[in-house]
Amino acid sequence: MHLSNPPRVALNDSIVLVIDIQDKLLAKIPTASELITNASFLLDVANELKVPVEATEQYPKGVGPTNAEIAKRLKSNLPAKTSFSCCGAAEIFEELTRQGRPNVILVGMETHVCVMQSALDLLGQSFRPWLVVDALAARYSIDHDIALRRLEKAGAVLTTVEAVAFEWLGDSTHPQFKTVSQLIQQRMKGKA
Repeated sequence: MHLSNPPRVALNDSIVLVIDIQDKLLAKIPTASELITNASFLLDVANELKVPVEATEQYPKGVGPTNAEIAKRLKSNLPAKTSFSCCGAAEIFEELTRQGRPNVILVGMETHVCVMQSALDLLGQSFRPWLVVDALAARYSIDHDIALRRLEKAGAVLTTVEAVAFEWLGDSTHPQFKTVSQLIQQRMKGKA
């Protein structure tokens, strides 16, 4: 099948949404360290390239705050939510709408709960969710895998942190190419 207009992300049409990367939840995630490393990398690239970032916390009173490594890359006073979908947090949905960026780059957890429900709601509101599979996680791999399959069939796009970074750059002559290359090297060494 040939798509006449295959989906791509660009600096001016993307926004990153970090979903519920909180320590109490992370403790139960087998791929927690990879999630932190990869999400941190993408947030650092977004910061360097001036891509806006929004984030949520799921019931922080009970689940606790965002992981410190992630939190230092985010603005303070994250919206708290009790709905599983981030679109249930009015300030997040309002900000996504205000920004007018159709490509929402999703990182966080859990893939089959808050990420999936957020992505489905975003699709219903004419956004295109991008599932950064190496920066998403769930307690069980079957939940993660099935959620990704379901969301891809629904219209979400699967990608990776490096693929997004290089699409944002678009060209090796981009002024931030060397900086992003250094971030890639740090990630390869396992530094968050």
